Amino acid sequence: MRGDCFNGEVKHDTNILSILQVVENLNLNDAWVCAGLIRNKVWDILHNTTTPINDIDVIYYDTSETSLEKEKRLETKLGGLLPNQPWSVKNQARMHLKSGFDSFNSSYDGVAHFPETPTAIAVKLCNEKLEIMAPYGLKDLFELKVKPTPFYQKNSEFYSIYLERIKRKKWDDIWSSLSIEL
Repeated sequence: MRGDCFNGEVKHDTNILSILQVVENLNLNDAWVCAGLIRNKVWDILHNTTTPINDIDVIYYDTSETSLEKEKRLETKLGGLLPNQPWSVKNQARMHLKSGFDSFNSSYDGVAHFPETPTAIAVKLCNEKLEIMAPYGLKDLFELKVKPTPFYQKNSEFYSIYLERIKRKKWDDIWSSLSIEL
């Protein structure tokens, strides 16, 4: 199911494919589409349902310009290239300031600091080939398990963020087969 899901269903989803192509064409350094769009697509497939796209998280890594204004310009540009999509662009070179972590050194480092293991996933197109980034693997995603990443474990100062997200997102109301670690 894992390979089939990514190389079949996800790659042949025309909407996701168009999103990946537009992001690839921006030629941003270390750019990926990540988190909810991909996680939700997999969970939808495993639950035989379709949920609306609530946001499209695009990340990249660029230390030369770390302004929020650049991210907003990129969102506007993406909106012009593929309108009516909920774009959210974040430069991982500045996200540590928002999250309270040490500086990230790549998009991979940023994704590794996401709160939940099935959310810590990113994909991109590179010369028409789908690449997957999953710092904690794909097992939890495909086994419908939601667990905190190492930075959000019970003994960490960030655990409350994980718990708040679980409460606010109410994923188990949408995807009934999820197993959520509290």
